[in-house]
Amino acid sequence: MLIKVNNININYEVYGAGTPILLVHGNSETHEIFDKLIEKLQSNYKVYAIDSRCHGKSEKTKEISYDLMAEDTICFIKELNIQKPIFYGFSDGGIIGLLVAIKEPTLLSKLIISGANISPDAISKKFLIFAKVAYFFTRNKLFKMMLNEPNIPIQDLQKINIPTYVLAGEKDIIPLKHTKMIADNIKNSTLKILEGENHGSYIIHNEKLYEIIREYLSF
Repeated sequence: MLIKVNNININYEVYGAGTPILLVHGNSETHEIFDKLIEKLQSNYKVYAIDSRCHGKSEKTKEISYDLMAEDTICFIKELNIQKPIFYGFSDGGIIGLLVAIKEPTLLSKLIISGANISPDAISKKFLIFAKVAYFFTRNKLFKMMLNEPNIPIQDLQKINIPTYVLAGEKDIIPLKHTKMIADNIKNSTLKILEGENHGSYIIHNEKLYEIIREYLSF
């Protein structure tokens, strides 16, 4: 389905009924990465799975930034009158979740993020080299965004006052010290590092993710 929010068309799907939960994917992905998670959630939750701007079936706009995607998400929640949804975001989706919670402190009920960062230099050097090479050859604005953003001040993390669950794989492309720093600067946060997992191994088309976040959903 398409809905016009923040002057662009955003593609989304709705599944199930119950407590609302919004799922937001990472860079160059679509909501379809959450297929296994959605199967598990839809019996007890009303799941909203969106494609961020310039991704999937959403509108391909000239401009893209994490701030713009956060504004899109805020407008989406308000346009559909979704009351106090839980927000789950992976990678870029986690960055968007942090920004939504900073910009609109009372909009969400809970925030769950996986593999998020608050500055581009937090990404592992090996992955940064890959992203730079990929951008050099493709000029893909999604890679450019990743190389230059986000730039979230630590002080802004301290504005988040909802329960927040910060996840990362033990072998994540985001260094563990950076993930811990994010958790340490959010008042009501819980940190969980997943042994043996990398950035997306427990998330993409994987039902493991449900078992990992289930305890947080009902907390």
